[in-house]
Amino acid sequence: MKYRPPWDEPYIIGIAGFSGSGKTSVSQQIIGRINQPWTVLLSFDNFYNPLTPEESAQAFANNFDFDTPHSYDMEYMIETVRDLKRGKRVQIPVYSFTTHNRTDRVISLYGTNVIIIEGIYALYDPRLLEMMDLKVFVDTDLDICLARRLTRDIMTRGRDLPGSLQQWERFVKPNALKFVAPTMANADLVIPRGLDNTIAIDLMIKHINTQLAAKSLKHLDQLRRLGMNIALPEANLRVLPQTNQVVGINSILLAEDTCRDDFIFYFNRMSRLLIEEACQTFFADSTTKEIVTTPDGYQFTGVKDTHELMIVSVIPSGDCFDTSIRKAFRGTPVGKMLIQSDSTTGEPQLHYQSIPKQSAKPVKVMLVDAQIISGAAAIMAIQILVDHKIKPEDIVLVTYLCTEMGLRRIFHAFPEVKVVVGQLSKAGSLAQERFIDKIYFGS
Repeated sequence: MKYRPPWDEPYIIGIAGFSGSGKTSVSQQIIGRINQPWTVLLSFDNFYNPLTPEESAQAFANNFDFDTPHSYDMEYMIETVRDLKRGKRVQIPVYSFTTHNRTDRVISLYGTNVIIIEGIYALYDPRLLEMMDLKVFVDTDLDICLARRLTRDIMTRGRDLPGSLQQWERFVKPNALKFVAPTMANADLVIPRGLDNTIAIDLMIKHINTQLAAKSLKHLDQLRRLGMNIALPEANLRVLPQTNQVVGINSILLAEDTCRDDFIFYFNRMSRLLIEEACQTFFADSTTKEIVTTPDGYQFTGVKDTHELMIVSVIPSGDCFDTSIRKAFRGTPVGKMLIQSDSTTGEPQLHYQSIPKQSAKPVKVMLVDAQIISGAAAIMAIQILVDHKIKPEDIVLVTYLCTEMGLRRIFHAFPEVKVVVGQLSKAGSLAQERFIDKIYFGS
């Protein structure tokens, strides 16, 4: 069974309408009321085609038609949406209405749960329509659209009244009637009067929330089914040998009466043991032998790294390893991820991720998380690394306390990943509630 993260199946909404109809206001209303992290607004305004010097001169003279379908880079827009559906990182251009061209800046996006495509031609291209879950047309009287457009162009885009009226009469209104109005037939929902139609807006929000809840339940069901009847692969699993030292540290860390200072001290000792165990895994398949010559001429067979090491912490729990990581590695790039469960559904959600830039050298990743219960956050973290072109077999997950079910789910989704565990907890015993980072950081 292949794991599919939420951003592999984003909910896509298309919102079209005439220029000045209130499309952006409706989009913002949706964003505010569904309250979903990683909701992205893709505006057609960002996808205008770059202008040639001749076209730019026409634009400044109000003689260039920005409202025809051919003025947009439709191929770029479609490929951007497709890449987001594939879990890829995309670059969104930033457009300047003052200069009538794209700027040097881009917006980098990755991991979207909801995509709102907003623009006069959002419902125009069949390839975009095919990817949409909900298609909305905001139908507003053209006279009201004109009044709004004049206010916007003069107040925020530095245009004058004669030029704005010339644009409207020559290009905006004719294209609206010829190209935009017919796309109303492609809509699942037509909202007359935009935000003023509160009944239609409320019904639309309820429908979207219902669909998102069903999507969330589907993802949770997929996570629950992971790990059923899966044996733990001994080849890729390392549990710290239960020496007297390890058993003694566990006894202190898991005792109810251990004070916070002692907890921090002994967890740092435990995390150092776990990192050293993980290093054995790295050195087993990321080094090659070489002959080393000492200053006095003595030679011996040594090893050298063939891969670059990267460390990624699932925060806040993974940051409990920071002290040991700083002592064990020098100059190693460290990334962060914040994955938290939704308070109503329990679905894990990606709130933040920062993956260090990879060099040309092959990369091995040490992914650290102090405690794993359901395995959902770890699975999402591994999927993010895979989306960033890191092979599962090049990932070593390091954790102190982990449930057997969580471990089975991880290996079910990614059997090639290697896992180093300090203490394995059976169902109904330890690690059913997150506590390590709370004690360690005093939160």
